[in-house]
Amino acid sequence: MQAFLKGATIQTSRPQKDKVTAGPSAEKKAKAVPWVEKYRPKCVDEVAFQDEVVAVLKKSLEGADLPNLLFYGPPGTGKTSTILAAARELYGPELYRQRVLELNASDERGIQVIREKVKNFAQLTVAGTRPDGKPCPPFKIIILDEADSMTAPAQAALRRTMEKESRSTRFCLICNYISRIIEPLTSRCSKFRFKPLANQIQKERLLGICDKEKLKYTKESIAALVQLSEGDLRKAITFLQSAARLNADKEITDQAIIEIAGVVPSKMIDNLLQICFKGTFEKLEVAVRNMVNEGYAATQILSQLHDSILEKDITDKQKSAIFEKMAVVGKCLADGADEYLQMLSLCSVIMQQAGSKSNFYNMVRDKREGYVRPVGGGTEEQESGGLSQYQPSWRAAQAWREVC
Repeated sequence: MQAFLKGATIQTSRPQKDKVTAGPSAEKKAKAVPWVEKYRPKCVDEVAFQDEVVAVLKKSLEGADLPNLLFYGPPGTGKTSTILAAARELYGPELYRQRVLELNASDERGIQVIREKVKNFAQLTVAGTRPDGKPCPPFKIIILDEADSMTAPAQAALRRTMEKESRSTRFCLICNYISRIIEPLTSRCSKFRFKPLANQIQKERLLGICDKEKLKYTKESIAALVQLSEGDLRKAITFLQSAARLNADKEITDQAIIEIAGVVPSKMIDNLLQICFKGTFEKLEVAVRNMVNEGYAATQILSQLHDSILEKDITDKQKSAIFEKMAVVGKCLADGADEYLQMLSLCSVIMQQAGSKSNFYNMVRDKREGYVRPVGGGTEEQESGGLSQYQPSWRAAQAWREVC
């Protein structure tokens, strides 16, 4: 019996040791945060490339008089970081959680939330001093992130709350598309547009993160990050962290960045366009099938095809026809259409326009000679047999007007 009890005490004591030893490791795991949050600006001065917004906010912070704000622009340009940094400077770390209410797209954004949660928070009154004795503005801040996803009734209910609680509450609306915000709300706010970050600014921030994290990198990898992010610093930092985790102690290369970003290799895009311009439909079908089976996103293929076709030597009329089809394909993909069929449809239009390019240049050559080829074409023997196979020159002029 005693041996049994001793064994029981030994068994109960082991988990306690495990718990004690597991404590520090759990704390270390809790401290690990994404680099996007780790290097988020802590004050307004650290916000990059938005000089006009920073200057206005600094003046407002000095006078403790902040208007209702509306931040709009592309993602990853610092809209949320700017207002959070301004709120920290206004209230300090202790009052920050009490004075700031942040709602984003993950929260319910219907009219019921505006009537209950937002309205109840806006009606609370606050004091004008901080615990450390510094002056504090006597109002709270409500941040509505991604406000363009709010329903129209919710936006209509918000405008009355903004007017009624103007003494005790300031609102900051953040969105990507200002056209989706109703006019009564935009007229009540000071509007600030956030620009995509310049390449040099992104490069400086990324190099600073690499130095702090002690990463091995190449100049080409940083250039690839800047190019692929397209002014979105958040995307660039996320790609950099993913590449650092993937390569561990190895050097980060531009090839690793391209693989993480899911970009289609330029050789594959060039090969697809080569088939569209000079190949057959059977080869085109195989190429599109292989590209989709490789797992590349159709939207990414569409974006890279757009950039490549812009540089091709075809007429503006042909480019416009291709880009119009791209717009239709993009809408179908957003609605959930099959990627293979949509890409095959787009490439068929490119092939059709490429075929009309050769017909166009043949028409130009024949116009200079005063004749035009038959509509149905002809064999090489008929074409080499002299001018008897050609139509009169007045038809050439008529066909020239139709082409132009």
